[in-house]
Amino acid sequence: MDLRSELLKSIWYGFTALDLERSGKVSKSQLKVLSHNLCTVLCIPHDPVALEEHFRDDDHGPVSSQGYMPYLNKYILDKVVEGSFNKEDVDELCWTLTAKKNYKPNRSSSTVLAERDAFRLWCLFNFLSEDKYPLVMVPDEMEYLLKKICTAMSLEFNCVELEDIFSQDTVQQRGITVWVFLEMMDAGKVARGIDRSVISMALEEVYKEIVGDVLKEGYLWKRGQLRRNWKERWFTLKPGNLFYYTREDSKECQGNIALDGNCCVEVLPDRDGKRCMFYLKTLSKTYEMSSSDTKQRQEWTTAIQMAIRLHVEGKTSLHKDLKLKRHEHREQREKRQQAKEEELQRLRALQEERERKLAELELLREAQKQAQVLLEQDEERRRQQHEQLQQTLEVQLREAEEVRISMQAEMALKEEEAERQRKRIRELEDMQKQQEEALQQEIRARLDEEASRYAQAGLLAEEEEKMKALLTLQEEQEEYILKTQRQKQELKQEMEAKSRALDEAQRQLEEVRANRHRVDQDLVVLLHHDGPMQSPHQLQALHQSTCRCAAPFFPHL
Repeated sequence: MDLRSELLKSIWYGFTALDLERSGKVSKSQLKVLSHNLCTVLCIPHDPVALEEHFRDDDHGPVSSQGYMPYLNKYILDKVVEGSFNKEDVDELCWTLTAKKNYKPNRSSSTVLAERDAFRLWCLFNFLSEDKYPLVMVPDEMEYLLKKICTAMSLEFNCVELEDIFSQDTVQQRGITVWVFLEMMDAGKVARGIDRSVISMALEEVYKEIVGDVLKEGYLWKRGQLRRNWKERWFTLKPGNLFYYTREDSKECQGNIALDGNCCVEVLPDRDGKRCMFYLKTLSKTYEMSSSDTKQRQEWTTAIQMAIRLHVEGKTSLHKDLKLKRHEHREQREKRQQAKEEELQRLRALQEERERKLAELELLREAQKQAQVLLEQDEERRRQQHEQLQQTLEVQLREAEEVRISMQAEMALKEEEAERQRKRIRELEDMQKQQEEALQQEIRARLDEEASRYAQAGLLAEEEEKMKALLTLQEEQEEYILKTQRQKQELKQEMEAKSRALDEAQRQLEEVRANRHRVDQDLVVLLHHDGPMQSPHQLQALHQSTCRCAAPFFPHL
């Protein structure tokens, strides 16, 4: 996979992100901005004249990806110089465009991936995806990536929860998209219960290894060339180069050791208080280094030898080579599978042809047996016929004379017989005519019966119509009866309500009478105890008090 293919994958996401209507086309103004930003991050001169000439304002309508590709190849990708720019800047630009539209993690819940981790997974997906658009990752590559991530987290890869995704027909045929992959990772199906910092460190390690072509990195002790003192440096090994820095952040590069076919690695015994030492020899210098333990020394020597081998073979990336080998292996496996299926189909066809021929042969054998039996039966029949014919000829020869003698009598008898036969024929002809007449009468009777049946069918239809009318009338009567019953029930309820109201009024009237009777008695008592007749004003006040007592029961008073 060359640099152009890697850039096109990222740019494809940026182009599709600008296609808001999902029509496969993007407006010219957006493509101008995209082209300008690409020129900036790729560190190539921006040619606005060519851009305006290619996307003239008098052109109508948006531009498709096929229409944008000639300009992209001619004015941008053809001018790209490998090593003059940082590819991660291009990836970040395209990720920023496409993530706003397509990556929508569930912010309400505790997600597994940080924003930077999602970007690294997106880059890893692009690196391992197939060189076909739309970009997808086949199950083998996804399993390879997940195993790498689990190994970096010191976990054992368990694909039980992912079997439903791997087993889907669409995934097996076309692969999985990056957004489904990010959603699966964000849901924690691979790293469930793992701290986000551990996941971030593992993703950074896998990202550096696969995308950054880092074969190995870590701290080593290096002996100086002049002062011969030991200093701890952070080493980063890539195909063809071994960089060393002051600290792990890889900001202050102290040197670069070029690796080629003239370099070699040699393990040294412990000395001068240093353990796990080894030499890295080049044509001009010999570098003396020390690792923390024997395992680290073995890993470093093996990784440096691999970096030398990759440089000698002209390969700039280990994982690009591994991906190519896996792709070739899948193609060979698919070819073997296809050849196996074709061979099975051919064997099935041969088996079917063999069974068909065996069936035909069995039929031929059966037909031959039947023909032999028929031939024997025919031969036996001809022999019997020949014997019978011979016997008959002998009898006829013996009887010939008698026949000639009795010919006259027989002729007379035959004449009589012929006359009887002619009479019988006439009788038969008359009988045939009678039968034809009877047949015609039967046909007419059946026609009459058919007409009667049609008439009965019409009567039955009329009876059905009448029955439907009667049913409709019955339903109307039932509805009227129900309506009458409901009205009767309502009238009964109204009468009961009025009866209850009348009883209540009667009760209130009795209470008023009782109250008035008590007032009259009180008045009599007052008149009896107070002596002379009260004044008219006192009587009027007493009357008003009585009316107030009755007012709650008779509001009209």
